[in-house]
Amino acid sequence: MSAISRDEVAHLARLSRLAVTDEELDVFATQLDSILEHVKVVTEIGSDGADTDVAPLTLPVGNVNVDRADVPVPGLTPEQALSGAPAREGDRFAVPRILGEE
Repeated sequence: MSAISRDEVAHLARLSRLAVTDEELDVFATQLDSILEHVKVVTEIGSDGADTDVAPLTLPVGNVNVDRADVPVPGLTPEQALSGAPAREGDRFAVPRILGEE
């Protein structure tokens, strides 16, 4: 037996203000039914007491601090920064004027 009917999908579509064709109603009803079956399987895991020795998992990997020390390092010199610039004015990038500004 399906967990969700075609009429329920149509009702959800109306509530969501979605335009859904008759063909889409059939497809969505099948897809939503499949999703609900998977959710049912997941919720039943551990309900019989067989999996009680498995600790709940909050993260798929351990908590590891990936921050690095905040150590100042020298930056680029103006010559290094401007070495690949297509145009420059002194120690600055030259860019085209916009909106007729002077």
